[in-house]
Amino acid sequence: MRRLIFAVNLLIAALVLAAAGGFYWYFFRALPQTSGTTQTGVVSPVTIERDDLGVPHIRAKSVEDALFAQGYVMAADRMWQLDTFRRVASGELSEIVGVAGLEADRDARRLRLRRIAEVIYSGLPPEERAPFAAYARGVNAWISTHQGRYGFEFAVLGYDPRPWSVVDSILTGLQMSRTLSGDWKAKITKARMLGEGEAEKVRYLFPVRSGFELAPGDDLRPGSNSWAISGVHTQSGKPLISNDMHLDFGLPGIWYMVHLEAPGMNVTGVTLPGTPGVIAGHNDRIAWGLTNLGFESHDLYFERLDPRTGQYVAGNQLARAREEHDLIRIRGRIPEEQVRLVTRHGPVMEPVNGGVLALKWTAQDPSIFHNVFLDIDRARNKDEFLAAISRFGGPGQNFVYADVDGNIGYHAAGKLPIRANFAGDVPVDGASGNFEWQGYIPFEQLPQVWNPPGGFIVTANQNPFPVDYPFPVSGSFAPHYRSRQILDMLQASKQKLTPADGLRIQKDVFSAFSRFVGLQVVAAWDKRGATNQQLASAIELLRKWDGQMDKDHPEPLLATLVFQHLRKAIAERAAPASGGAYDAQMSSAVVEKLLRERPDGWFGDYNELLLRCLAEAVEEGTRLMNSEPRGWKWGRYLFADIQHPIAGKVPWVGKYFNIGPVPMSGAATTVKQTSRRLGPSERMNVAVGTWDDSLMNIVTGESAHFGSWHYRDQWDAYYSGTSFPMQYQKVEGKGTLTLEPSGK
Repeated sequence: MRRLIFAVNLLIAALVLAAAGGFYWYFFRALPQTSGTTQTGVVSPVTIERDDLGVPHIRAKSVEDALFAQGYVMAADRMWQLDTFRRVASGELSEIVGVAGLEADRDARRLRLRRIAEVIYSGLPPEERAPFAAYARGVNAWISTHQGRYGFEFAVLGYDPRPWSVVDSILTGLQMSRTLSGDWKAKITKARMLGEGEAEKVRYLFPVRSGFELAPGDDLRPGSNSWAISGVHTQSGKPLISNDMHLDFGLPGIWYMVHLEAPGMNVTGVTLPGTPGVIAGHNDRIAWGLTNLGFESHDLYFERLDPRTGQYVAGNQLARAREEHDLIRIRGRIPEEQVRLVTRHGPVMEPVNGGVLALKWTAQDPSIFHNVFLDIDRARNKDEFLAAISRFGGPGQNFVYADVDGNIGYHAAGKLPIRANFAGDVPVDGASGNFEWQGYIPFEQLPQVWNPPGGFIVTANQNPFPVDYPFPVSGSFAPHYRSRQILDMLQASKQKLTPADGLRIQKDVFSAFSRFVGLQVVAAWDKRGATNQQLASAIELLRKWDGQMDKDHPEPLLATLVFQHLRKAIAERAAPASGGAYDAQMSSAVVEKLLRERPDGWFGDYNELLLRCLAEAVEEGTRLMNSEPRGWKWGRYLFADIQHPIAGKVPWVGKYFNIGPVPMSGAATTVKQTSRRLGPSERMNVAVGTWDDSLMNIVTGESAHFGSWHYRDQWDAYYSGTSFPMQYQKVEGKGTLTLEPSGK
């Protein structure tokens, strides 16, 4: 028996040691060096001081060395994220994950992003190429000195990262443009709905453009909130800037916090992995944030093209589409060849009866690409800031600004096409030449405002274009609910505002729309004198509800299910043959408009419609929650499940790499815009001038390494709605690494 016990104990000890060894080998060996000295490719010594969140504070004697160090720490913390970013953009996922990545690769190849990036690179002037090159050298310096210690994902998938290039950095920028440019397939959806339904009703549901109060669009497109407050309303007497950008959840998250200090530059904020500089943040003079504008940056053209010959009609003559060949490498299978045709408008995306649809997109114009963020990072005042963003070539963005002189401002930026004779909401004829772009809207004529009398500027993806704007406007703009709630909360404050108030507003979960839906249902119940006892408890819940989309309450789910059934009924009425298939494209603001106006020809009795949708909602919710409405919880329906893309799928142990599922508060129409797939990707609240009073946090943490303390050390604060000091002038360092020139 003693021998048996000894043997068992010995086996347990061996297993523990093996597990510890495996954990060390896969997770701890890849952790970055954060103190001491290492020799690498800098010209002069660079210090990288890490604070208690693992944020690198980089101090260099030249901007080039600072960007080298930025690339170095980015690779050290998130090399696999860098690699997957460029693979997603260029359509090379299948090479490492097999057929699971094939469809994504096919879509990416059709967009030709790598070919576009290569053309952009060849045309970049030396002064614009140099920062990218410095960053790439930093990434490659880390790759070349850490062979075999790249991280868990590389070890499990059995490959090494290839060297980073300037083209790869351009690719990551193009991929973000792709994310923010909207879905070109929505134009096909609307066209089909127009063909299948009553055109007048479809146009009512999906208007081309409108004023500030109403705009078409899916409520859950990637968006953001940002606002500026003048010093008149703040405790410090200086402006405040707040920004939270809404993007897909991920492990790690999309943003990386960094502080860069070099002669002529002292900037901190969040950066996009793969690109040099800071995207949103502040320097010692100015602060800025961004939200997506939503102006359409692409169009679909119907080309009368013969796929056998590649010939298509271009005006009064025939042209031949260019044929491009790509080879998609697939792990475990033979490569797949993709043959792609490119017309004068762009790549062929989809066949249709009698021809094809070709995509024209601003990103295909290599002349408009500029990395303006390094110029923003070094801007000293409004004029320099405007000079920088006037060159911005990405999809339309709303830039919100403040400076130490007390100015606040807003300016839309980006290359917005001027459309001739068409709105851009559905595919148009590509043969006639009657529907071409006439250049881009001049920067000076884009929406802007500076130092408004009220002292508040708010942008939450709403439509900023006035009704009498001189150029055609086409876009998927957000409904007014978030922007109105932010402004109402700012104006309602009886105290001077601080960064903590910005955070308080960012986590607000009141939905004016959902409350409106609930009150509409209650009013319909009262007017009809309904007595259905199965629905009575649901009515009483909605009658007393304050519109808070709280995870522990039942009313948010009840109102949301009513809305979903309403949308389906409305879509079926507009296009009966669709079976309600287009309901998800419908904006909440359009549904509100329909219920307020109650136009003839839609429904004989709107009250009956509302009560029918209530009954369907209660039936569905009872099935989902396995209880009557009082027992429902919104957070059981709305939850975040953030999975590690590789380890998170491993049976038994995968859950330790993931976050969730966890119940969430919020909705598409709340300031804290939340769904199962996206939410605030960072929260920044900048105290202009008193910089160290600023607050910032990202979703999970700085590091992508599971063995790091910074893998998810920010999640609890993110989830509870708290934050961290945005260290700038005073840095509480937890270790300093010095990069020395090679050979020293």
